[in-house]
Amino acid sequence: MLTKNATHSLKAVLLIALALVMAAVILGQPEMAVPRSPRDDGWEREIVSWREQHAVELRKPDGWLALAGLEWLQPGDNPFGAAKDNKLHLPASAPGHLGVLHLQDDSITLNVPAEGFPAGFLIDGKPVQAQTLHTDADHDKNNPRLTIGTLNMYVIHRGERFALRIKDAKSAALRGFHGLKWYPPNQAYRVAARWVPYSPQKTFTIATLIGTSYPAQVPGSAEFTLNGETYRLDPILEDPEVAKLFFVLRDKTSTTTTYRACRFLYTGFPDKGLDKAGELVLDFNKLENPPCAYTPYATCPLPPPQNRLPIALPVGEQRYHE
Repeated sequence: MLTKNATHSLKAVLLIALALVMAAVILGQPEMAVPRSPRDDGWEREIVSWREQHAVELRKPDGWLALAGLEWLQPGDNPFGAAKDNKLHLPASAPGHLGVLHLQDDSITLNVPAEGFPAGFLIDGKPVQAQTLHTDADHDKNNPRLTIGTLNMYVIHRGERFALRIKDAKSAALRGFHGLKWYPPNQAYRVAARWVPYSPQKTFTIATLIGTSYPAQVPGSAEFTLNGETYRLDPILEDPEVAKLFFVLRDKTSTTTTYRACRFLYTGFPDKGLDKAGELVLDFNKLENPPCAYTPYATCPLPPPQNRLPIALPVGEQRYHE
């Protein structure tokens, strides 16, 4: 049984302890504060930074918003310039007659117009001269760039067709850019997927929005679970030398708030490489619109049947024009 003095001492100790606890709450001592995950904070900052960079890429002078034309070539001579008598028409800022693109079989030759190449016309940064133009099928990064003034042009090869893609650093789409629209970030849609390699890798035929198709290398599938259900997505390997996978997919939000045809998702390689079973992070908060969502002058792949999800992914980028 406690003595009277011991009871007073115990009460004093309890009061001091209570005061210390209250002070810790008021002052926000770490051991008493509500725990917050630094990983969550870092992830949200990453998403914000990624969105900002996505907008920067779109608004570059030669980005997707700079697209100002897509002119399809016919067999034989295809004069191009701003004048109305050209087969391929450029924006009004271009010279009347810039050059002649000659299509024969799968070969494109740049020839001199009657009045000669205009001053300031360059090819890959050097003064232009008549030459055969290299074109890769369905991939454009190595195709020669023709530039003059604010215009940047190159020939693209889609299926059995060729076209002159025209970009303008002062395009109407760039001048009229009004910002991108996003769903709020939601970490529930950042999922760990099981990587199932295909051995050997598969080749799928990918259809495009303009009616062409092309073969795409598919190294495996990513299986993930949302709300207790398992789904599978097949990515495209665009360049074996670059550790990046390209998912073209569509989900139920395409009927309401996201671009109707598809959205894109880029990821790194799985943790154990492409050839071994492993894990791959799919952050659907990084779903982005294809170029076709911003401009009628783009050619975009459509999702294969297995990438048309029967669920909604209410994260990532929403429609640009609505």
